[in-house]
Amino acid sequence: MIPVVSPSDVRAARSYLFGLKTRGVSLGLGRMRRFAAALGDPQNAVPCLHVAGTNGKGSVSAMLESILRAAGWRTGLYTSPHLVRLGERIQVDRRALTDAAIAEAVAGLQPVATRVAAEHGEAEHPSYFEFMTGMAFRHFARESCDISVLEVGLGGRLDATNIVSPEVCAITSIGLDHCELLGGTFAAIAAEKAGILKPGRPVVIGRLPAEAEAVIRDLARSRAAPVISVAEAFDGELARCPLTNLAGDYQRWNAATAALVARQLAPCWRLTDEVIARGLMQVDWPGRWQEIRVGGRRVIVDASHNAEGAQVLDANLAALAARTGRAPLVVAGVLGAVRAEPLLRTIARHAAEIHLVVPAQSRACSQAQLEALVPATFRGKVVRTTVADVFPSPDVCAIGTDAETVVVAGSVYLAGEVLARLSPGGIAPESELQDF
Repeated sequence: MIPVVSPSDVRAARSYLFGLKTRGVSLGLGRMRRFAAALGDPQNAVPCLHVAGTNGKGSVSAMLESILRAAGWRTGLYTSPHLVRLGERIQVDRRALTDAAIAEAVAGLQPVATRVAAEHGEAEHPSYFEFMTGMAFRHFARESCDISVLEVGLGGRLDATNIVSPEVCAITSIGLDHCELLGGTFAAIAAEKAGILKPGRPVVIGRLPAEAEAVIRDLARSRAAPVISVAEAFDGELARCPLTNLAGDYQRWNAATAALVARQLAPCWRLTDEVIARGLMQVDWPGRWQEIRVGGRRVIVDASHNAEGAQVLDANLAALAARTGRAPLVVAGVLGAVRAEPLLRTIARHAAEIHLVVPAQSRACSQAQLEALVPATFRGKVVRTTVADVFPSPDVCAIGTDAETVVVAGSVYLAGEVLARLSPGGIAPESELQDF
């Protein structure tokens, strides 16, 4: 028997949520629709934008939220996973849910989830992600948000967020990731992500493989959904893309995607070119080629974590070496050998040293697995270490010299772990709740 969570019991709320993780990932919309209906369908109370993609969907979501807030709107933002604190997933005007608010929300939603399971069978109890999604919908409605931005958790067609009717949706990129769930080709993955398209609603697409773009355009045509292409709108030229305060050429392309989504909204949203430009220069999105000073050391924390991300990392590491005149020291930790191989191949091309760590996640590669994937052609030093050894305190980086740059890369979860250690007091991340 699962204990009933009190609205003031933060520990019990966390225990309940962690317990939902044991149900695993089960894609499908039936449970989510039943749960949302039992909650009064709060997803229909707030207009929304819906963002999918292999990479860039979190950045584009953050950019859109910033643009909307720059126009004076009260915004909801739902993203995953979190970097340090669970409440980061559900934000209103970029204020994350507090521990107390999470406990209160769990206490309110738990009996609803229990009732759904009692009426329809235990298999219909909401999963962890479905529960969090319902929590987000209800919170945005209760906080009287003017509009929300929703990042797809996984795929699109069967993702729990896909019970909404967005004003505009976006597909930022298509790469080969989560192939075991979404398919092993660009076309198959594109079909899953294009599942968020709604009849008559515009969709903005980023720079996509031709095979993937063809699938999305075919589905859009069948749903009378207008397609707006970043590549076409900006003639495939980076220099024509909007500026953003987030570092990296790829963020310029993400900014182009966000700007086009904003332009599809009706004039009543007051998203002028000036507002869009201002919003894009005020984006807060940690862990994406984020530069931090740790003592006298330059540390860059990056969440590149798959084959497509490795291409971006390759360009960023090359540019860094050209700018500083030195090869960086790279701290690498990855979830899964399929992701690790292209990332380590990329890192080995640019690093002076590779420091291998194991993120605090069940799917993380061991140091032995990572070391075996370092190319034999790499002539630098390979070190097995831990995040705690590299960053023993918030103001100390224990590797390299002040003349060198340390880059942390390979996993969103590793980025969160490092950012947590570099926070005042060196807080521990809520890793037990991060593993999607």
